[in-house]
Amino acid sequence: MATLGDLERSVMELLWDSVEPLTANDLRDRLADSADDSKELAVTTVLTVLARLEKKSLVSRERSTRPHRYQPVTSREEHTVALMNEALGTVMDREAVLARFIGGISAQEAATLRNLLDTPRSA
Repeated sequence: MATLGDLERSVMELLWDSVEPLTANDLRDRLADSADDSKELAVTTVLTVLARLEKKSLVSRERSTRPHRYQPVTSREEHTVALMNEALGTVMDREAVLARFIGGISAQEAATLRNLLDTPRSA
């Protein structure tokens, strides 16, 4: 799975938070609203980021309308799971990594994890 740069991550966060597909102009305006500095992005920069995200199979583009609208291919949670699985797939001792991960979570998160593990899952 491809890693995300800061601007790619910001665009993905906006797309995940949106209930509808967004245009590059929508994204540029929302990025400007959330920016800490006064530097405004050009729409071409946003389009370049969207093209990269599309190439990474993270967004899809609605080509039937102009301007094109973009939406995430997977949810934020599905993306995070894919990243976690990829990270676990690169280590020799998965158990050690999981143990360290569990050692760093809160009591509430541990209780949630126990509950999830005890809940029967369908295949």
